[in-house]
Amino acid sequence: MARPALALGQYIPSPPASGFHIGPAFIHFYGLMYVVGIALAIYITRRRMAAAGGDPALVYDVATWGVPAGIIGARIYFDVTTPFDITPHTWWGPFAVWNGGLGIPGGLLAGALVGAWRVRRSGASVGVFMDAVAPALLVAQAIGRIGNYFDQQLFGKPSSLPWAVEITRAARLGGGIPAQYLRFSTFQPSFLYELIFDLAWAAVLVWLGHHRKIRPPGLFALYVTGYFGYRIFEETIRVDSSAYFLGLRLNFFVAITMTLVGLVWFAVSQRNRAVMKGTAALVICGLLSSAAAGCSQQGRPDAAAAHGRHAVDAVGDPASRSLPEQALAAGR
Repeated sequence: MARPALALGQYIPSPPASGFHIGPAFIHFYGLMYVVGIALAIYITRRRMAAAGGDPALVYDVATWGVPAGIIGARIYFDVTTPFDITPHTWWGPFAVWNGGLGIPGGLLAGALVGAWRVRRSGASVGVFMDAVAPALLVAQAIGRIGNYFDQQLFGKPSSLPWAVEITRAARLGGGIPAQYLRFSTFQPSFLYELIFDLAWAAVLVWLGHHRKIRPPGLFALYVTGYFGYRIFEETIRVDSSAYFLGLRLNFFVAITMTLVGLVWFAVSQRNRAVMKGTAALVICGLLSSAAAGCSQQGRPDAAAAHGRHAVDAVGDPASRSLPEQALAAGR
């Protein structure tokens, strides 16, 4: 059956494809977006290092070691926290990073440790380099979230908002969402929310670096604080497959822990009380806003259920179509 036309502005349609062919090779948009994001991060970091009086060439060395380490760390985190989402179900499934499945907390930890090792080995300042790379990481993560749209991942609860994203039946089934949500076809685009936040927080870090005397690695500590502070909110609206602890998503507790770590790290790294208080006030206001938004989602009837808009029975969903297995269970 032909797919019906979508009304302009009614909702964000599902992508027509998850990639494209170049000869016999199939290029996934998910992976392509990560490549673009990494390239942009290297470019931005080189410019920031040069502006800080450092050696821009060092960025290539750190990226050569840090990017693979980050991918490995992200995959290990995914395998450990969501082993039920590993595909394919073979002995080599845990290593199949090309099928998706990367956890940012693991990637951040591994990449930061290896990157710091390379910077220290060169004799440069680890703190200065971390502050240079902080906004660039957020830009890379934002670009990566575009890939989540094409793979139909990282979506939230059912929604009838004009910017709700359409998720096909195959992606709903493969995403491990609760059974009561399978009959809906449009959901909160949490990947889009994170994309917007990442770019906004990157701009805030750049502004702080130019207008406040923040000691290195204070900006990187604020990157950790802000990003994981946002994740506290995001974990309250996501309904895709996840490990749970005490009835809540595991990454909800990881986000709280990392937010506190970032705040303490920032406080310890700063000796200027006026700067620390002013910046901390800005960060805390943002975190409180995220927490309030997250709490408002808890226990509230789903908009799609309340209004009946875009609700489609899973059996007769006209938007259903096949989705490559490689597109499932990734990008956490």
